[in-house]
Amino acid sequence: MRVHIGTDHAGFELKNRLVANLTAKGHEVMDHGAHTYDALDDYPPFCTDVGEAVVAQPGSLGVVIGGSGNGEQIAANKVRGVRAALVWNEETAQLAREHNDANVISVGARQHTEEELEQLIDIFLAEPFSGQERHQRRIDLVARYEETGGYDAPAAD
Repeated sequence: MRVHIGTDHAGFELKNRLVANLTAKGHEVMDHGAHTYDALDDYPPFCTDVGEAVVAQPGSLGVVIGGSGNGEQIAANKVRGVRAALVWNEETAQLAREHNDANVISVGARQHTEEELEQLIDIFLAEPFSGQERHQRRIDLVARYEETGGYDAPAAD
């Protein structure tokens, strides 16, 4: 699977290890930075780069990493077509994919051990979307709102 990954300084060292680990597991990893450590860098461009790449390559998934993961999720979700989920335990990692068909996972490097984060990301990447009608209906509602600003108007083609 193609996996896009990005972080600011908070997850810089973790990201570099994840790139190696995910590659060793057979994933094609696209590193969107940061490529050098800068304690004053800003996370939004890394996260939106990941989101844009995921949307441009259907079937790929994204990983954004920050100190808490909160801002990174918000930034990634500004990209039309991204469904980024802040994940903090195994169940939220599974349900993000199974119920929400999330295409980006956001994690906090300062909230978990590296082993815990790797496990959460592995669960997210392995879990398929259930395809159940009720979940797809809800995803479609979110997409309609994203496209039209409401729920009553049909989604734009």
